[in-house]
Amino acid sequence: MASTYSTDLSLELVATGEKAGLWGTITNTNLQILQSASSGYTTLSLTTGNTNLSLADGSDTANGKKFYIKLTGTLTGNCTVTMPASTTGGSANRVFIIQDATVRTTSNYTIGVLTTGQASATKVPVGSTLLLVSDGANTLTSIGMLQKGYNSISSTNSPYLAVAGDQIIVDTRTNPVTVTLPSSASVGDEVSIIDGYNFFASNNCIVGNNGLNILGAASSLTLNTNRRSITLVYVNATQGWTYKTNTA
Repeated sequence: MASTYSTDLSLELVATGEKAGLWGTITNTNLQILQSASSGYTTLSLTTGNTNLSLADGSDTANGKKFYIKLTGTLTGNCTVTMPASTTGGSANRVFIIQDATVRTTSNYTIGVLTTGQASATKVPVGSTLLLVSDGANTLTSIGMLQKGYNSISSTNSPYLAVAGDQIIVDTRTNPVTVTLPSSASVGDEVSIIDGYNFFASNNCIVGNNGLNILGAASSLTLNTNRRSITLVYVNATQGWTYKTNTA
């Protein structure tokens, strides 16, 4: 009987009496795969479009088996990173870390991570590090943000479409800037907006509601006080986004 492969990490499972003289090599490869899954590190260079991670059978170098994946490269368009939903052995359950170390030539380019077959991706805020889980059933979710990054926005890339977890430093020295909130949100999603140059009174920052309420109203929010810094948190459909912090 030929070897079979496990679920999740696709370890080679040798049948009784098979692979004479190869057990040492196969066992060492399996141990290296387990090491990758618990502490392995790799880099993944992105530019645009979709990049599929690998859970290749019996491979100790497959990037989808690494525990820590650092995203690098200069983006020229929106990107997605896709984790396989299954291996030869069955459904693939993965817990892994994604770090964004890319250069976004305009900050409006996005990075999303999803599982094969999933309709929408989990967005990666600029400069952030996320702990993610893929349950092998076409679902990938963020279970924690290990590090938040800061994203600088000005009139050159306004309107800017925010993603959950964004911390946005806004430059309105030359013109007003619009920050549009996500069109869908889950309870606890947050977006922070900061007057980076003490100019909100001269050129306002407009926070677009994008179909969801802000402070209980289906309308945008105008930030027109210098040194204003707010964090909005999504609480429910009625109130929508409300203040977690609000300073001036």
